[in-house]
Amino acid sequence: MKKNYSKKGGNRHNTSLPGHQEGDVKAKKHLGQHFLTDESVAERIADTLSYKGYPHVLEIGPGMGVLTKYLLKKDTDLHVIEIDTESVAYLNEHYPALEGKVHEKDFLRYDIGEIFKQEQFAIIGNFPYNISTQIVFKMLELRDFIPEFSGMFQKEVAQRICEKEGNKTYGILSVLVQAFYEAEYLFTVPPSVFNPPPKVDSGVLKFIRKEDFSLPVDEKLFFRVVKTAFQQRRKTLRNSLKIFDLPENIKEDAIFGLRPEQLSTARFIELTQKIQPYAI
Repeated sequence: MKKNYSKKGGNRHNTSLPGHQEGDVKAKKHLGQHFLTDESVAERIADTLSYKGYPHVLEIGPGMGVLTKYLLKKDTDLHVIEIDTESVAYLNEHYPALEGKVHEKDFLRYDIGEIFKQEQFAIIGNFPYNISTQIVFKMLELRDFIPEFSGMFQKEVAQRICEKEGNKTYGILSVLVQAFYEAEYLFTVPPSVFNPPPKVDSGVLKFIRKEDFSLPVDEKLFFRVVKTAFQQRRKTLRNSLKIFDLPENIKEDAIFGLRPEQLSTARFIELTQKIQPYAI
C-alpha cells in the first residue's frame, strides 16, 4: 500500500519476494517504497494473530504479498486492501485465492463495513511510517469490530504506543489504545531486511481487545480530555485543561496537580469522571 494513501505517497513497508524478478512491482523512489525481503520475518508477523474469535482478517498494504502468502495458509477469510494499482495487478495475477478479495481502496477513507458488514475482523500489515498513527486512530474508531490488531511500525512509534505512564514517550496513543486493548511490543526488525533499507529500525506490536472494553465515562469526552492534556504535556492538568472551564474547587483535587504523562489509563478515566458533570 502506498505510504501516503494518496498520489503523493508510497508504502514505507510495501512487501516483496526476495530478489527482483521480471514482472515484479518495482520500488518507486518518489513513493518512498521499501520492500520486505526476509521470508522469516513475514512468516513471524503472520503468526502474531491468534485467528480465533473472528472470521475475517484484513491485511493493509500487501504489496507483492510476501506476508499475504503466509496469511493465506491460516484458517481465516483473508481480504487485502491496497491503493497501489501496480501492486493490485500483481496480487490478482499471482494470488488466485484472493479473487474478489483484493480491494483497491484507501483504508483511511474507505468504509470497511462494505466488506465485513457487522462481523468481527482482525487487522494486520506492514504499515507506512507516516500514516501509521492514523491507521491506529481509525482502528480505534472501529474497535467494536476489531478484537485483534498487529503489524509493523517505525520502532519508536511502536514502543511509544505500548509505553506505560511515567515515561516521556508515553502519550495520546498510549492512553487511547490501552484503554481498550492490551498492547504488547513483540520484536524489532532491522533495516537490512528491506530493499532499499529504511534509515531506522521497525517494530512489530500486537493489540488484543479487552474482554470489557466499554468505559464508565462518555467516550468522546475521554478522547477529548486525553488529547487536550497532552497538547500541553509539560503543564499540569490544572493549566492544560483550562478549556473545560472547571470550578475552582474541582481543580483543587490533587490529580489536577499532575502532568499527563503521570496518569495511567485508569487515572485518565478517573479524571474524565471528575470533569464529565461540568463538560459542555
